[in-house]
Amino acid sequence: MSSSSTGLRILANARTALAVAGGIYAVALGLMAVPYFQSHALYLNAIRLPFFADFDAPERYGLALNKTFNFKIQTVDNETLGAWFILSESFYQSLPSHDTTPKPYIEHALRQRKTILFFHGNAATRAFKARIQHYSAFSSRLNVNVLAVDYRGFADSTGSPSEDGLVRDARAAYEWLISSGARGEDIIIMGHSLGTGVSARLAAQLSREELPYRGVVLMSPFSSITQLLKTYNMLGMIPLIKPLTIIPYAFNFVTWALIHKFDTLSVIPQIKGKVLIAHAENDWDIPYTHSEILFNAFLDPLLPSVDIPSDLVSTTKEDWSAFTAQIAARKAQRENIVTTTRMANFGVMEEFVDRGGETTVGGERIRGGEYWAAGQPGGGSPREREVIFVKMLEGNHDYVGVQEGLQDIIGQKFGLLPSVPSLTPPDSAAPGNSPEVDVGGSATSEAATSEAGGWSPTTGISAGADWPGPVAKIVG
Repeated sequence: MSSSSTGLRILANARTALAVAGGIYAVALGLMAVPYFQSHALYLNAIRLPFFADFDAPERYGLALNKTFNFKIQTVDNETLGAWFILSESFYQSLPSHDTTPKPYIEHALRQRKTILFFHGNAATRAFKARIQHYSAFSSRLNVNVLAVDYRGFADSTGSPSEDGLVRDARAAYEWLISSGARGEDIIIMGHSLGTGVSARLAAQLSREELPYRGVVLMSPFSSITQLLKTYNMLGMIPLIKPLTIIPYAFNFVTWALIHKFDTLSVIPQIKGKVLIAHAENDWDIPYTHSEILFNAFLDPLLPSVDIPSDLVSTTKEDWSAFTAQIAARKAQRENIVTTTRMANFGVMEEFVDRGGETTVGGERIRGGEYWAAGQPGGGSPREREVIFVKMLEGNHDYVGVQEGLQDIIGQKFGLLPSVPSLTPPDSAAPGNSPEVDVGGSATSEAATSEAGGWSPTTGISAGADWPGPVAKIVG
């Protein structure tokens, strides 16, 4: 056989393979328009790692003897959620014995220690190894209790997952903590990956209802499922949906068919508590640019607007000068507001305090601090909101929260660890210097925060008051 015939045969086989791959790709996208397949692809709740988990025996997965209480939480729509309550390490060590269930000590633990309400990502269960590492790290290094919940349709929870359903699950978990003795100001809402969409919506919901929480931590978040699809690469290399963006209207089909949106970007104006966003540069699943978008969305109302010329061809010299001046003013204001701390071999932290920037509500431009009072009976006073973004060098996607450097920052920012003096460069008092700190370890600079490290409403509920609305119950 001649070399030319062999080359033609290889080319024909390659075309066939590409055609088959293209057909499979088209069929897969078509299936994603079907709600059943779309839900399973997003939540992956059928992957219940570890398989055949014994949730009554958390010790089998690395947690200490009788440190964890396995139980069920009931939601307002009558689903039951599998949950673990893990005692903080110092409280656990103070118990007279480790031979009995921790159930009788839960109320006392909630009053003695802060609590992280943890919402995990898609797939697997609360007993998954990476999640166990988070519980252990938080309960020991941060000295907090941890409540970990499996959403409806996951692990031993009933029902099927949906966006609204997962938010109801999150609210049920929050209300269980309150009904069991926790103060809202002592609850840190924390989400990872998919759980960041749940956490953001819960925080926005509580904020609208003027209910207290200490703050929210978003680890490896996405700005929205729509934007995630545009940037998602399988194994960090193979784009999933991006090829469609070059075909006119093709991506519109995907967004039209999307029923689970988790649009965190849209609820940002409603979150009034302290926010910490954390992402690793080496995250293959969700690019850290999603966190940059979220951080900038919190910051944007505080910066001067920029009028982008509608037609660059007909733009006059005066218009161009005004445009460049607006960009310069915006950059200068950002440098004035945002404090940057560079930590050698760890990453960069940016932070600012929102003392009432402007935002748009109902077509009206209003001060950000006044936004929190909008729609509230009798109004309310403007509140400060601290926003922190930690971009780490390492952590991949699943292990951001187990980085001790991040744990220390969370501990300091949310008042879980003893405060440290602010690190101020010797020449910071000189006029014209940007508020940037460069440190050689895992220490951080502290922005001005309240002693509690969180937000509580001016019309909040006292610790002894009756809790309004439906209360989640232990049913098992």
